[in-house]
Amino acid sequence: MENVQQVAARIVANVEQVIIGKRRIVELVLVALLCRGHVLIEDVPGTGKTMLAKSIARSIGSSFKRIQCTPDLLPGDVTGVSIFNQQTRDFEFRPGPIMAQIVLADEINRATPKTQSALLEAMEERQITVDGVTHPLPQPFVVLATQNPIEYEGTFPLPEAQLDRFLLRVHLGYADRLDEIAILKRQREGHPLETLPKVVEIDQLLALQEEIKQVHVDDLIVEYIVAMTAATRTHPDVYLGASTRGALALYRSAQAWAALNGRDYVTPDDIKALAQPVLGHRLIVSPAARVRHVTAQAIIDEVLASTPVPGARAGRRFERMIAG
Repeated sequence: MENVQQVAARIVANVEQVIIGKRRIVELVLVALLCRGHVLIEDVPGTGKTMLAKSIARSIGSSFKRIQCTPDLLPGDVTGVSIFNQQTRDFEFRPGPIMAQIVLADEINRATPKTQSALLEAMEERQITVDGVTHPLPQPFVVLATQNPIEYEGTFPLPEAQLDRFLLRVHLGYADRLDEIAILKRQREGHPLETLPKVVEIDQLLALQEEIKQVHVDDLIVEYIVAMTAATRTHPDVYLGASTRGALALYRSAQAWAALNGRDYVTPDDIKALAQPVLGHRLIVSPAARVRHVTAQAIIDEVLASTPVPGARAGRRFERMIAG
């Protein structure tokens, strides 16, 4: 997995010219990119959500489109429409911004549920259907959606089906003092995004997406993932727990995380590192628990603490695998 680690290091270093002090977040977005998954970036305005999406797109040389979600945005504004051409006497498809490799859905929770649903087919099937005609989306195809968790006026909460289609949810947070000073100095004469180079070819990225599928996941690790997701469904403070799609997301993202760390096998620590960003947005806390200010993050921490970790038998398997 040295190839994956080296390429990932180049992308991360390149993006860090723009996004300073958020290495783990950049790595998590890269995990989603390698898993062909989508990311929900949730934070207050001005923390670099849009710049992160643009930096990733610049680094891999992909096409990039932005959808500014508003209450009057229509599904056709996202997917595209068929227009009658009077010269050819036929309908022509005019693609919308969804027909790009990296799509930024900015403030996705400001779009109406009808418009949000236009993204469901694209995110799951990587295709769109307009007027009964199916159009495949380019590869790779990744949706990076942003939303402000503080402001609720004029917003439409994402339905559970929509949230479940995001592989990860990440929070950028404010930069610390030294990083903020570095950001101000770096943008003294211009924005670093303007000169950000491409460091990876698209074909190389597609090859890496196939390569991470070969990362070994021991049977005990699989049982650990299943036990953890099952525990979220039976937790007394949870109204709706993680789905099977959530378990599969944890499985796939752990493979990519292991590859980013130069390993061709998954460890329990990989699962622990990814449990929050993969499962946190898939839980619905019960009303009674919300009154007590119980959060999904606290529930996942409790699940991690109570779920038995694969022990010595898994360790011996890993040792034999490394030796072999």
